[in-house]
Amino acid sequence: MGDEQADRLLPIANVGRIMKQILPPSAKVSKEAKQRMQECASEFISFVTCEASDRCHKENRKTVNGDDIYWALCSLGLDHHAEATGKYLHKYREFERERALQNKASTFTDEGNSETLNSEELRPTNKPSSLEITIMDRR
Repeated sequence: MGDEQADRLLPIANVGRIMKQILPPSAKVSKEAKQRMQECASEFISFVTCEASDRCHKENRKTVNGDDIYWALCSLGLDHHAEATGKYLHKYREFERERALQNKASTFTDEGNSETLNSEELRPTNKPSSLEITIMDRR
């Protein structure tokens, strides 16, 4: 395998770690299985990214974003993956909005600013403070 092709592959240690997370603790994963999965996952990512990049190019944009990946998955008929990606994007954006509001509130407090935020902006939530989403489901 050439250096250029190897540079396009996901790190094999990460692939192996992801594979082991879904398997029973006593399961073993061969080096060959990790390599095949590495190739397949890397090819899948390239395939979807290429579709999203083509859309950006047609729209004269240089940056591929999460919505472009969602669109690419839908246009390629990968509805199950698109659904999971859509849910992730929604939760991620909620988390980022909440974090921005918390940062805004702490900035006002730190600066001793007398400006008050409305109760909606300062309302405590029962949501976790970090974003943790598991997309894989066992069927």
